[in-house]
Amino acid sequence: MSRPVIGIAGYRDRARWNIWDTDATVVQQGYVAGVTRAGGRAVVLPPDTVDGDVMDRLDGLLLSGGADLDPALYGQDRHPAGDTPRADRDAGELLLLRAALARDLPVLGVCRGLQLLAVVHGGSLVQHLPDAVGHTGHCPREGVFGRHPVRLTPGSLAAAVYGTETDVNSHHHQAVADPGRLRVTGRADDGVVEAAEDPDKPFVLGVQWHPEVSCDDALFEAFVAACARSAAGALLGSAGA
Repeated sequence: MSRPVIGIAGYRDRARWNIWDTDATVVQQGYVAGVTRAGGRAVVLPPDTVDGDVMDRLDGLLLSGGADLDPALYGQDRHPAGDTPRADRDAGELLLLRAALARDLPVLGVCRGLQLLAVVHGGSLVQHLPDAVGHTGHCPREGVFGRHPVRLTPGSLAAAVYGTETDVNSHHHQAVADPGRLRVTGRADDGVVEAAEDPDKPFVLGVQWHPEVSCDDALFEAFVAACARSAAGALLGSAGA
């Protein structure tokens, strides 16, 4: 069977290479490398708000980290420490995520991706984590990762990868406040939500840490394997139709 084809949500940003200094559709290479090492075929998806029909051609969706979600999406005003909203990215990723969920495709959300999952499932976010936990350990400063332990729920997708406790990297000033219909399956010692899953789907998992930075192959392997199973099931279904 061919490699599962996995869409990675890209975004528009300023980029510089060779003779160019221009707007570009970008995604951190670690996501592509993680999917590729795990046996998947990565496809970067630029923001698009026309429809989510591209998910008919894909076997899974990976939502990458990055800028804060617009708090208007969960009914709040923006905190002074929040990023300027990226409306094109928010709209494009919401479209992809809803399309993937409607098709029961595997989804892996990283950092912002976990937060987007929570919002789509009816939840909300803590907009500035130091206000809630009283420290900056989850993002010591811009560009510097923290590190801390996470406790994971036995029997969860996350625990199947890591066991019931692991150390993770950390670079975020927002977090899930209300998971909505998601099930929280991982927390830091200070109570911050670190992993959550959709209990009604075969593989929909969000993590607050950054596996693409730590070259965390185990998580990518679990995700790509789920995409391969989904693709195989779809193939068998079409053959029997």
